[in-house]
Parts: sequence; C-alpha cells; structure tokens
Amino acid sequence: MSGGGGGGERTEKATPKRLKKARRDGHIGNTPEIGSWTALLVAAFVLPRVARSLLSTASETLVGVGVIIREPDPGRAMALAGKAMRSAGLVALPLGLVFALISIIAVAGQGGFWFATGLLKPKFSRLNPLKGVKRMFGGPAWWQLTKSLLKSAVLAAVVYFSVRDLVPTIMGSGSLPLQSLIKLAVDAALNLVRDAAIAGLVMALADYAVIRRRNGKQLKMTKQEIKEEYKEAEGDPHVRSARRSRQMAMRRSRMLRDVATADVVVVNPTHVAVALRYEPGKGAPRVVAKGADNIAAKIRELAEKNRVPMVSDVPLARTLYKNCEVGQEIPADLFKAVATVLAFIMTLKRRGSAAGVHTVRPLPHFA
Repeated sequence: MSGGGGGGERTEKATPKRLKKARRDGHIGNTPEIGSWTALLVAAFVLPRVARSLLSTASETLVGVGVIIREPDPGRAMALAGKAMRSAGLVALPLGLVFALISIIAVAGQGGFWFATGLLKPKFSRLNPLKGVKRMFGGPAWWQLTKSLLKSAVLAAVVYFSVRDLVPTIMGSGSLPLQSLIKLAVDAALNLVRDAAIAGLVMALADYAVIRRRNGKQLKMTKQEIKEEYKEAEGDPHVRSARRSRQMAMRRSRMLRDVATADVVVVNPTHVAVALRYEPGKGAPRVVAKGADNIAAKIRELAEKNRVPMVSDVPLARTLYKNCEVGQEIPADLFKAVATVLAFIMTLKRRGSAAGVHTVRPLPHFA
C-alpha cells in the first residue's frame, strides 16, 4: 500500500498520537454487536428467574387486591400498590444494572470510551458522489454484505436444528398436560435464544477482529511520517518540559535510594547535605547524593532512617555541594578534609555506633 503525503511504504504501526486522532475522527474500530449479543445471552439465563419473581409478586398482589375488594380500605390499597412497585423494582433493577455493566465492559474492552468530535465537523467530501460509490462497492461494504448473509445463514441453521429437534417431541406429547407442554415450549425457546446469542457473539468477535485489522492497516504510517511526528513532538515546549521533569524525578529517586549506601553525610547543618561513599581500591570518595533545602532534609531523613552517620561541617558541606556532581569523585584539594571526616566516622564505629549527627574533633594523627 503506497503512502500518500508521507512518501514511501506504509509499513509502520500507528503511533499513539495517530491512534488518538483517528478515534477523535470516528475511526474507533469496534462493533456494538458484542455488547448486544452478550446482553441477549445473559438475558436468556436471567430473564426466567426475573419472570418467576415478577409472577410471584403479581400473585401476592392479586391476593391482596381480592382482600381489599371484599373490605375496601384506601390506605391498605395504597400500601399494597407501593409494596408491589417496590418488589417489581427490586427484581428489575439488578437486571438493568447487569445490562448496563455489560455495555460498559463491551465498550471498554474494545478500546474504551471516545467522543468522536471529528464526526461533528461538516465535511463536504462526504457529499462527493464518487466517494459514495466507492464506499458502496469498497472492501468494507463487501464485508458488511458477507457478514449479513453469514449471520442470516447461521441464525437460520440454529432455528432449523432447534425446531427439528422440538417437533417430534411436541408431536408425541399428546398425553402431556398443558402446563408441561408450555414448559417444554418455553425451555425450547430459551435454548434457541441462547444458541442464537452464542452464534451471534462468535460472529461479532470475528467482525471485531476484521475491523481492528482493517483499521490498523489503514492507519499505518511511513517512516517519514513517524520522523516528522517525532520532530514535531520534540519542538513542543510542553513535551520537552514534561520529559525533563520525568528525567529529573527519576534521577532524584535514584539518588535518594543511594543515600542508604553512603558512609557519611556532610551537612550544613540544615540547608545543604552531601552523601559520600568510599570504596577502598576504587579511587577517591564519591558523591552519591546531594541537595539543598527540601532535598537536603530528605537526605538527612533517609540517613537517619538507615543509620548513616552525619557530620556537621558548614564549610566542607558548602564546598562539596558547589564543586561536586552526583557520581563524581571529590577533587584533590578536598582529600584531606574528607579523609578527616571518614577517619572520624571509622573511629566512632570502632567504639560502637556512629549513627546520628556529629561534629568533627581533631584526631591525633591529623592534628
């Protein structure tokens, strides 16, 4: 299939943006028959029970009416009418809710709810007789004709086999009472409806598969169209801003997770926090997290939670925050100051626990 305005072959799947636009224009790619046949199938199983409940309610109401006729009382008549209406409503309401739920699930399962605003816009191309003739004799029209013929044939076959099996039973039931004969006919009718609904549902699912395949083929894009769409999206400041926000959030989340692996957090004590980790044999100590204000508070909170020692050193904290990036080794001119902090923490660990906030005091071999 050759591409039009995009140039080249339409070999690529439609992008989410193209699919969204197609749905707005009415190319939804679903069929309402799935919901209709499913509702009919459910009704064939549920309606007999609903009918029995309604008949029971009607019988009770008629008995009550007979009593009121013998002893007229407007109050009792109104109470009986209200009770009958409530009982009928309680029986019928669940059935209505089931049908509504089936409709919602059928639509949601075929791609969700879409308001096709494009169909509301006037398009003079729809008045073009040549395009009308093309639609009449195009692929979709032939599929609709084939589907109608197939549906008629299948439903006719279902009716034929149901009636064929029922006729001998009715012909040989001369000795059966009328009530049994009625029950037999009702059961046969319900079985017919169920078989027809199952056949219709299978055909509706096949129709849905054909429609989805045809829509997917019609909405395919060329490589050039995808490139142009990507460039257009790249140029959108809102898209760039949203992408940067997501990237920053991911980096921040990853950075805060690494606080638990730090050996020490140098704090300001409240405005700045820098987490350091030292791995012997892998170079100088490295910054695993840093932040100011709210981020610094979060780093201190995580350090306290994970029992990472904190050292209050205002000049060192500010210098590290200003001159080091996350993942970077500390510069050579800060080796001595950081070594002093790490040695202090190691001394505290040897004596017991180093958790909490500390102030560095000169150690003998650094004095």
